[in-house]
Amino acid sequence: MTYHEVVNDLLLLQWTDGSENAILLKGVRDNCPCASCAGETDVFGNVYKGPPQSMKEESYIVTGIQPVGYYAIRPFWKDGHSTGIYTFELLKKLCEELDS
Repeated sequence: MTYHEVVNDLLLLQWTDGSENAILLKGVRDNCPCASCAGETDVFGNVYKGPPQSMKEESYIVTGIQPVGYYAIRPFWKDGHSTGIYTFELLKKLCEELDS
């Protein structure tokens, strides 16, 4: 990814091949990959995750985005959630699946 920007309720992404995508922030947040939201699998295949979160309007507002190396971004949400690390691969997949 070469560029990202939040505009209203969209995350705009530009990729190294020149293509661009727009994805709803709701789709990004609802697919948070962190252990609390998506869960973690132990060696026996058991999945552990935090209690379900009640989403509010502020749950879908981004207050900032931090790059993670050269492979991911970490959004900071207005409700305080910030543990999801979204790899570029995951974002590309979400763009294809959610097709905003």
